[in-house]
Amino acid sequence: MGVGKWITGFLGWMMFGPIGGLVGFFLGSLLDGGSFIQIGDGTQPPYGGNTGGYTGGNTGGYTREQQRTGQRNSFLMSLLVLSAAVIKADGHFVKSELEYVKNFLRQNFGEDAAEQAKDIIKGLMEKDINIYEVGAQIKMYMNYSQRLQLFHYLVSLAQSDGRVTGGEVDILGVIAGSIGLSSQDTESILSMFKNDLESAYKVLEIDSSATDDEVRKAYKRMALKYHPDKVSTLGEDVQKAAEEKFKNVQEAYEKIKKSRGMS
Repeated sequence: MGVGKWITGFLGWMMFGPIGGLVGFFLGSLLDGGSFIQIGDGTQPPYGGNTGGYTGGNTGGYTREQQRTGQRNSFLMSLLVLSAAVIKADGHFVKSELEYVKNFLRQNFGEDAAEQAKDIIKGLMEKDINIYEVGAQIKMYMNYSQRLQLFHYLVSLAQSDGRVTGGEVDILGVIAGSIGLSSQDTESILSMFKNDLESAYKVLEIDSSATDDEVRKAYKRMALKYHPDKVSTLGEDVQKAAEEKFKNVQEAYEKIKKSRGMS
């Protein structure tokens, strides 16, 4: 499958915002080279126009499937832009991080799309990315669960080379704030990549003084928040990737239960 399926998302809500400005140069080269492949009837819903974005409202006559495709593709284009920001945050190119992005795209859209994504990211790394403007656009049109999933992916990307630099920590903090994540949810996702007991409590957004009943309630609350069904509109592949967050919550709960001898 070629670039067309997910580049089509660029023709939606991001076309007129900062993300469109960053990615537009690459779309132009695709069209000039004749490699752009149109998927379906080419009428993706123009998020940011009269569709009500990702949160409902007037759909402008677009089918539910067209809206879902637009959401999925726009999510992935946002992912590429912010991936470029994370990769260059530590001041040098890290091949393992680029491979991580390629593998994610390969699982979703095949080898051709993964190679084209690599070219997009390399181009984006030569651009100045205003995280605040990009984040504001994402916050406006992407629902909260989708933003949580996007942030979890970006933290995974930063961890993919085995370490997280100070620059990456800083850029992840800026991204979390710009896309409107709460400080608790930001800390919860960051703590999913640590193995100590203190981090397990942070994953569940409680502290170690919580009662056993409060621990159980926190687990149920967080399991619901991070359930893969929350991002089902982004497609089966992204939904499957979201299972990792859900598993992280379960693992944190089991760690706490074991430490307390809870049944």
